[in-house]
Amino acid sequence: MGTGHDHSHAVGRAEDRARLRLVLAVTGTVLVVELVGAWFAGSLALLADAGHMATDAAAIVLALGASYVASMKAGPRSTFGWHRAEILAATVNALVLLVVCGYLAYAGISRLVDPSGSDVEAVPLMLFAGFGLLANAFSLMVLQRSDSGSLNLKGAANEVLADLLGSALAVLAGVVIATTGFQRADPIVSLLIAVMILPRSISLLRDSVAILLEIAPAGLDLEDVRRHLVGAPGVVDVHDLHAWTITSGIPSLSAHVTVTDEALAERGVGAILDDLGRCVAEHFDVRHATFQVEPPSHEEHEDLGEVH
Repeated sequence: MGTGHDHSHAVGRAEDRARLRLVLAVTGTVLVVELVGAWFAGSLALLADAGHMATDAAAIVLALGASYVASMKAGPRSTFGWHRAEILAATVNALVLLVVCGYLAYAGISRLVDPSGSDVEAVPLMLFAGFGLLANAFSLMVLQRSDSGSLNLKGAANEVLADLLGSALAVLAGVVIATTGFQRADPIVSLLIAVMILPRSISLLRDSVAILLEIAPAGLDLEDVRRHLVGAPGVVDVHDLHAWTITSGIPSLSAHVTVTDEALAERGVGAILDDLGRCVAEHFDVRHATFQVEPPSHEEHEDLGEVH
């Protein structure tokens, strides 16, 4: 069961890499087109969107690299393999988004305060932003077709979504400027893009930091886990229970399980471990679990150290 799960996870990661490579090609193309468009139209919104595309391209390269590293086999010291590389990449992606958000806020406010010499050509703005809108919609569709649950891929999809919304707002700014002549629509859009980026970047940072800090997976109630384990035949106590996430989609769990001497003598440790593993797999979808089965007499000799 564990081997099949690892195999499916590896296949999902390979499919994710193919999606990321395609999105990288699209992102690079849009970046070049929008840079040309920003210069031609004199648009801060388009330049900001192009800058965001540049950080996206770098983030996708980072995500690809992390995905390849995560596929490397475990070593004598890296006993869990390199799965956490994906989470580190997601953390960096979130931090980059926060930097981009700050830049957009600064540039937009500066243009609002002093709009002199910043007339925007509406038609080129709409054309170039429209191209970015279509390309980003395609990239988002490619990424959202993945069902691997990768937090790394989620980070890339969040950035592409922000780009798509940014392109849509840039098109809207072009329409406003073309119909009303209101030039401040351009920096206002850059500020709106910053506002959109902020919550997504904070959410991604929160999720990735939770994994790095080995906080129990969201939705996994450890007291509920404890109740189910204690309900297994022969089990009288569960302690030193821990749950964490190795990388997105791979929750893990460990526990010390006290079992009666009678159950150990009648059934043996193997049958009891089968019950415990089946319990957490079926009820909580946790398939990477480690149990220390011990008799009641062991508890008085147990030293769990300071962290337990």
